[in-house]
Amino acid sequence: MSEKDNDIIETDTISEQDKQNREKSHKQDADYEDVCYLCRRPESKAGKMIKLPNNITVCQDCMNKTLETMSNSNIDYNELLKDVKNIPNIGNISFVNLADLQHNIPPKQKIKKTKPEIKKEEPVIDIKRIPAPHKIKASLDEYIIGQDYAKKVISVAVYNHYKRVASNTMDSIEIEKSNMLMIGPTGSGKTYLVKTLAKLLDVPLAIADATSLTEAGYIGDDIESVITKLLQAADNDVEKAERGIIFIDEIDKIAKKKNTNQRDVSGESVQQGMLKLLEGSEVEVPVGANSKNAMVPLTTVNTKNILFICGGAFPDLEDIIKQRLNKQSAIGFRAELRDKYDKEKNILQFVTVEDIRKFGMIPEFIGRLPIIFTLQSLTRDLLIKILREPKNAILKQYQKLLALDEVKLEFDEGALEAIAEKALEKDTGARALRAIIEDFMLDIMYEIPKDDSIGRVIITREYIEKTGGPIIDLRGADVTFSEMDHLNQVEGGA
Repeated sequence: MSEKDNDIIETDTISEQDKQNREKSHKQDADYEDVCYLCRRPESKAGKMIKLPNNITVCQDCMNKTLETMSNSNIDYNELLKDVKNIPNIGNISFVNLADLQHNIPPKQKIKKTKPEIKKEEPVIDIKRIPAPHKIKASLDEYIIGQDYAKKVISVAVYNHYKRVASNTMDSIEIEKSNMLMIGPTGSGKTYLVKTLAKLLDVPLAIADATSLTEAGYIGDDIESVITKLLQAADNDVEKAERGIIFIDEIDKIAKKKNTNQRDVSGESVQQGMLKLLEGSEVEVPVGANSKNAMVPLTTVNTKNILFICGGAFPDLEDIIKQRLNKQSAIGFRAELRDKYDKEKNILQFVTVEDIRKFGMIPEFIGRLPIIFTLQSLTRDLLIKILREPKNAILKQYQKLLALDEVKLEFDEGALEAIAEKALEKDTGARALRAIIEDFMLDIMYEIPKDDSIGRVIITREYIEKTGGPIIDLRGADVTFSEMDHLNQVEGGA
């Protein structure tokens, strides 16, 4: 075959690939709405679009405004176009191709078409498919140790919420939304609880941080950005996002600032801005961006069926609770002593709405979170269970890593107790466990790949407390070595 024939075959194959790629892109574009190039509104809001050359779409309102502006002005457009054609190329200046701008809209900023409305209003979620509260709790038990009361509360609340969504159009009785407020010390499992819940229910989940939220117009994320995150999690499907879950962490950071003369743009004003989201309303949100601007398309999301779960550690709330409880103290026989609650570890279980209001949350905000529950601080026994019992336990992760090197990793009971005691000293909950294990496992993970004769490693309390080493068993040998003895033998043999 000649070179020309090869070139013809290559061009034919390339053209076929181009055709396939174009067909794929056309199919994908068919699932998304056209967006007005001028006002950035989608077709569902702006109405029928006028299609111009180079795949540019403009809504009728913007086209009418443009025509009115042109007719009212005294500019001779024919002369202007002549001048534009005669402009020479000056340096690196070039004119913008509008077609390129239209094609370069990122996929995350495209809005999916909504499904056509059905005449008979049918429930979005089938009630029979919603897992019962005891099944939700049983699934949570596989991943989360302890916090039985919190798991029971969140299971019932979620079950009732999705029953409410399913029965939304059944009769005239409207069930109110059951938004939740979780209060618990750091590392007690607030975020992990919500993540596991969303995974079990297979619904879109957005996790937002309240510390980044500010009042509209200031530096930071707008309040509507939490809805934008949920929309992204639902692949820009508005219908799917409208029955998702939003978890707002660090909610205690938007409490009213005390003794300040400046405007509180990240405190009370954020609480007031979130009221309409929590209660349920139609919110216009940007697609694929945290703030509204002229180049980002907008869509409307109804927050009526979105479940909001707020969580925070609420530092210093214990002092407010103790102050209230100690007012009942007195002197004499059978009297409440002033220091009765000083050593109470789970003082947060006595929290009331009045305590949260004194902390700095406004009454309107608290009123839209009707379900308030607390998580317990973790004890030594709970930390030991967290180390080895959950499906994704930290010890199981390291055992799997060493199993890939054909080495068996074991922890004796004393080692687990020592790890839990060290974690309690750090006072950061379950987060401390990972840091402690990473510290003492570093040398083991570094040394084991050097020697293929190692068959088993047993972590001891002495190794955790740095008064000894782990026990190392060799493959096919009855003799057990300490770490130092084994390393000395390896170095002596070398």
